[in-house]
Amino acid sequence: MRKPKVAFFDFACCEGCQLQLANIGDLLLDILQLIEIVSFREVMSEHSDDYDIAIVEGSITTPHAVERIKKIRKTAKILIAYGSCAAIGGVNGMKNQFELEDIRKYVYQDKAHSFETIATKPLHQVVKVDYEIPGCPVYPPEVVKVLKAALSGLPYQVPDQSVCNECKLNENICFFERGITCMGPLTRAGCNSWCINNGNICYGCRGMVSNPAVNGAMEILKKYSISPEWIANKLDMYNKSREQDKTDKK
Repeated sequence: MRKPKVAFFDFACCEGCQLQLANIGDLLLDILQLIEIVSFREVMSEHSDDYDIAIVEGSITTPHAVERIKKIRKTAKILIAYGSCAAIGGVNGMKNQFELEDIRKYVYQDKAHSFETIATKPLHQVVKVDYEIPGCPVYPPEVVKVLKAALSGLPYQVPDQSVCNECKLNENICFFERGITCMGPLTRAGCNSWCINNGNICYGCRGMVSNPAVNGAMEILKKYSISPEWIANKLDMYNKSREQDKTDKK
């Protein structure tokens, strides 16, 4: 049987999620047994416009990017939003809280007249997305899980429970108990509490759970004297683009 052809694309991003895949070692060899990579700028010079699966990193921030992602979507049988920027807007979404014209002039100064920008959008706000892999960067075991689902024609849903569930199973000492604020109670699981396992806090890079335990969260904030405004500001680091999703559903 012919291996499905896979192409990687990038939009507004740091390309760290693509490097994450390039650096996973033996696991990459297992992946290559299942697919044929025809375009992957980070690791190869060859390029092909003939592909079955498009793995797309980065958010949509310009009119040109809108046209380009629609062209990719038209070619791809399966499109995977790869990383937080592609799945939820990511750090690029922070610009959405400012006046875009002011930002454009500040960044590009005398060249601002020649550069168009739009509000940051995750891929699903522009085209149909078949699978999402959030994370900044992506969690390699989840990448493999999603690829297997895509190749098998099976669905994959990002877990809609908090990182705290995985963190407790991993027997980590809660950062709140150590006087450090963590976004784990409000962030979607699926990363195996990766950052916390390695001594860092959760920054909310996987997006918010759809139905957070508000009462429990407020109890935590009250117990540790943390203002809700501070938490909201932290969540904006990755989740600002979600506001458009709320608008679209009204």
